Amino acid sequence: MRLTLLLEMAAKLKLPHDYRFGMSRPSTLAAKRRNPPGKRRSKVFVEPVSKEEWQYFRGDTVEVLHGKDAGKQGKVTQVVRARNWVVVDGLNTHFRYVGRTDEYRGTYVASEAPLLLNQVSLIDPTDRKPTEIEWRYTEEGERVRVSARSGRIIPKPVLQRRDGIIPEQWKDGPKDTSVEDALERTYVPSLKTFQEEIMEKTGIAENRSTGNPTGTNPGRAVRSNHNSHCSCTSHGLEIQIQNKRKLACTYGHFQTHQYSPHLSMDGLSFRTCVCI
Repeated sequence: MRLTLLLEMAAKLKLPHDYRFGMSRPSTLAAKRRNPPGKRRSKVFVEPVSKEEWQYFRGDTVEVLHGKDAGKQGKVTQVVRARNWVVVDGLNTHFRYVGRTDEYRGTYVASEAPLLLNQVSLIDPTDRKPTEIEWRYTEEGERVRVSARSGRIIPKPVLQRRDGIIPEQWKDGPKDTSVEDALERTYVPSLKTFQEEIMEKTGIAENRSTGNPTGTNPGRAVRSNHNSHCSCTSHGLEIQIQNKRKLACTYGHFQTHQYSPHLSMDGLSFRTCVCI
């Protein structure tokens, strides 16, 4: 399984089986307030419509067939596929108070209520009247919507982002990064550290001494101060973080050695070894 599919499955929001979809997205605070944990709600039965047969998209021009605004046309501003809803701009509105408190009556605003799919119909571009549509394929193999009455193709509306930008109609400005600059490879990986790369770019040469000022080489044996029969070899340096550890001496006897660490320029070296 591909990593992108795994990440998509992990990021997918898991909802309870009795979750009731509304006008707000499931991840918003308003949707969580309407669907608190543990609250049981009656199941809403929705006519299933497959993704391939879905006909309405955000930006389509439709006409309302039923209700108080029957015969009026408007643009679809929101689509809720889980409930077969579409929201038409300025139509099927109801007024409500927003921000009401004990001291403030709130603001009286108009809000569009959703309409079912059977309450609206797409507009034929030929005569600007409602029509039924069918999904067909062009000679190039593109799947398009076609008016059942006139045979006119009803193109999908261009996708407009939330910030109002249409990617297909966007023109780069002087401060926009071009595709060539974004795809240009400007970093070459290397085995050097960040400090070494900076020193190489700036022309700084390393001329400091790397010797051990204590006169003791950590890679060689360090003789014990009081026990000539025991020598602590460099094999014991692999556990140098521990202060006490049973090690095998030269003669194979297990004894406890306590190291006295000394910090030098070349790392952590040990000056003395006391056998206990």
